[in-house]
Amino acid sequence: VQLQASGGGLVQPGGSLRLSCTASRSIFSINTMGWFRQTPGKEREFVAAISWSGRSTYYADSLKGRFTISRDKSKDTVYLQMNSLTSEDTAVYFCAAGRAIASTRRDPNAYQYWGQGTQVTVSS
Repeated sequence: VQLQASGGGLVQPGGSLRLSCTASRSIFSINTMGWFRQTPGKEREFVAAISWSGRSTYYADSLKGRFTISRDKSKDTVYLQMNSLTSEDTAVYFCAAGRAIASTRRDPNAYQYWGQGTQVTVSS
């Protein structure tokens, strides 16, 4: 199974981007898809997650209200809508899929499948 992330790029502060992550096929062994981000020298940081049904969403507290995760089940695709971007949001964004529970969904080790990462740069 491969996860293909796309949608990154250069955006000005205050702008928006939508990231997409498409699975090469349905992954029946998972219950959660998520987005993480990473900057050089730092650990991978949880951004958001969504249940496989799409009914439940979870966010990093610091990003709640600006970022929205959603899922199109018909396309096996997860989206991350990012608004009011700042330079602090500059990072490589990774999508992931795995089996997670409440205590692990923010832990990258709970995810078995990873996309290749897409660079998001917020700069004027």
